[in-house]
Formats: sequence, structure tokens, C-alpha cells
Amino acid sequence: MLDYNAEAADYDDTRGGVPRAEAAARAVLGLVPSSARTLVDIGCGTGLVAERIALGRPALRVFGADASYGMVRLARQRIGAVVLADARRLPLAGASADAVSAVWLLHLLRGDGEVRAVVAEAARVLRPGGVFVATVDKDAGHHVGSDIDAVLAPYVGPQPSDSADLVTGYADSHGLEPMGRAGFAGHGQGRTPRRAARAVLRGDYAARLALPGTAAERLSAELDALPDPDRQRPDPAYRLLAFRRRG
Repeated sequence: MLDYNAEAADYDDTRGGVPRAEAAARAVLGLVPSSARTLVDIGCGTGLVAERIALGRPALRVFGADASYGMVRLARQRIGAVVLADARRLPLAGASADAVSAVWLLHLLRGDGEVRAVVAEAARVLRPGGVFVATVDKDAGHHVGSDIDAVLAPYVGPQPSDSADLVTGYADSHGLEPMGRAGFAGHGQGRTPRRAARAVLRGDYAARLALPGTAAERLSAELDALPDPDRQRPDPAYRLLAFRRRG
């Protein structure tokens, strides 16, 4: 798992920056009813997506929550109303929000019951009719049929924690019903073999790859051996699911 406190300063520049954030924000807003007046972005990171959501709909009050103080410090410069909090235990009253978003969060939660707990907490803070919007199958979005994907394939682990089926099941058990879906491009996130090799050694893929023993070193060497190691492969395509809180 990345140290998000250490990563905060360079996070946006290495992950598509404003174009990626704007694409995500547009997709989220397309699933949030125009009648919504409050939105809580959990795992908000640097606040770049939350800021774009707020700019895209001025009548919507946008709040942020993140468990990394480094990220929260940056996010407060963008949207102001940000709290340092675990997404499983938000400092919010029940039925107090019209919408909750979780963009690029659930795939990071690998502990037993963690994703279920986040979905349950989103359901708790939503008003009846409120909407929970989350990215699902995040890692699968990077599967663009490239040579990098072929090298990674033998190492891919079991069902991801943010699979659409799992998230939909958790949502249903906590009073949330499906209401829509959307997709958007991960601008600027197309991988190069060289960057992927370094990411493997840093442990960035620990949530999606099974790398026992010296497997990380072997995989990194395989990636480094691919042709055109600095040529960016196609950008990923991400998925969002939206769920409505039953009345």
C-alpha cells in the first residue's frame, strides 16, 4: 500500500491531473440527481475530483473525508470542508447527506469486511432517496489489451475487493438499490513498461497481484524487457455504479 502522506504532493501530477479529475467529476455528476444539495466525497485524496464536482454544480455543497493527513491538508486548500476520517466511521449524523461518492477508493480496501463497512457507512449517512456513487473493478479498467496486460496476467490475484458483483451485493444488504452506471477515461494514466516495473517493486500493485517470494523481482524484469519501455500504452477506462437509498 502506498504511503499517501508521502505521495500527496506529487499525487495529481502522476495520475492524470485535472483532465482525469474532470472526467471523473462529470461522470459522478451525471449520476447524482439535480435535486441533491450535499455530497460527501469519501477517500477524497487531494480534493481534485471533489473540487471539480463543486465547480460543475455550484448549488451542490461538497465535503471531503480522507484518512491521510497529507491528502487532507491539500484537499482543504481546494474545497475547505474536509475532515480527517476513516470512511468506515464518518463523523456525520445518520441520514444527513444527499449523495456520497467514492472514486478510486474501494479497490484499495483488502481487509476482511472493509468494503462492506464502507458501503454500510455510506448507506447510514444517506437520506432516503440519497445516492451512493462508486468506482468498481478499478484494476480491470487498466486491462486495455496491451503487452503489459499480457505480462501481468499470470500474477493477477483473486476477485478484487471492488468487483461490481460484490459491491452490488453489499449495497443491497444495506438498503441501497441500483439506479445507474457510467464510464470515463483515465486521462494520462496509460502505463509504460518501465513505470509499471518500478510500481511493482514499490508494491503499488499489492492489492491486485499475487507476488510471493521473489515474484516481484521476476515480474519487474519481464516488464523492463518489453519493447518501447517508455511508450505509453492506451489510457484505462473506469466504471461507476450508482445506488439509491430506499425510503
